[in-house]
Amino acid sequence: MIGIGAGDPEQVTVEAIAAINAADVLFEIQRATEDLVTARRAICRRHLQPGRSPRIVSIAEPRRNRTARGYGEAVEDWRRARAVAWERALGELGEDRCGGFLVWGDPSLYDSTVSILREIAAAGGVAFTIEVIPGVSSVHALTARHGIPLNRVAGAVLITTGRRLADHGFPAGIDDVVVMLDGGCAFRHVIGEPLHIYWGAYLGTQDEILLSGPLAEMADEIERVRAEARERKGWIMDCYLLRRP
Repeated sequence: MIGIGAGDPEQVTVEAIAAINAADVLFEIQRATEDLVTARRAICRRHLQPGRSPRIVSIAEPRRNRTARGYGEAVEDWRRARAVAWERALGELGEDRCGGFLVWGDPSLYDSTVSILREIAAAGGVAFTIEVIPGVSSVHALTARHGIPLNRVAGAVLITTGRRLADHGFPAGIDDVVVMLDGGCAFRHVIGEPLHIYWGAYLGTQDEILLSGPLAEMADEIERVRAEARERKGWIMDCYLLRRP
């Protein structure tokens, strides 16, 4: 599993470049957004050494039931469908060969690739060993682009999801909260809190957007810009840091 960063080819680590060049096969998870496929292939072209041309295997991404009543059950069904498709692809890799899953950001942060591949390995249908190559996460790209530290002196940082922020509000006893996987501007649920927001979308790409300021003043602007960007491109990937003064 190779972390390839948030999107900027220059943020791919030396270790990740070596892993890409060591792979006999690169597994490509098909996405609904062609932009992501194009960006991933551009990263490979940028870093593959002359003469290296690993086989690209595209794996169809199962559809997740986003209308199901039970969110947890829908996610588990989706994960099982992914595992079936990935195991089938791994079975065609062959013995003594190296395959690489290219993972956006870092494989350890809100990404299921590590867990699913470990489940496949534990099931024993296909024999393989696992190595994880860390990458520059969207969280670190966000704070770097805004020119701020992720944490403050001796302070804690919580990384959560938009769903949890909307359901439970801003956590007590925490001053810095990073929110990921927010499909619906969950920051509006805490707009009454005295918070500063650092927001970023399409981090590391040519379409990168950055906005920051007091949450009460920026909420409408971020929602407007986010909606326009999503309408224009058909998709959006964003995250943000909420910080108490």
